[in-house]
Amino acid sequence: MSRKNILIKEVISTKNSPEAIGTYSQGIRIGNLVYTSGQIPLDPQTGNLISGNIKAEIRQVLDNLDAVLKGGGSSLHSTVKLSVFLTDLDYFSDLNCWEKIPILLM
Repeated sequence: MSRKNILIKEVISTKNSPEAIGTYSQGIRIGNLVYTSGQIPLDPQTGNLISGNIKAEIRQVLDNLDAVLKGGGSSLHSTVKLSVFLTDLDYFSDLNCWEKIPILLM
């Protein structure tokens, strides 16, 4: 196999998203693909966990993901798949109408 066919794995690290706690990376870029780790609503500037307001929590998680994606040369608007785990389906409407989640029909 020639060297030009080898894809380089690039670790993504940005101060605009919480630091990885453990042996994982905020994100990985391989070729034109960017993979991110899971996120919680942690403010990267203060280190405080956002809680008590689901809309503020959703905003922080999406801001964190977008920061990692931008660190890898992408953004939420180029996302192919986004998995969300809710603890209560009553929050679904708060998440489903969020403006930062890309609409695939655009």
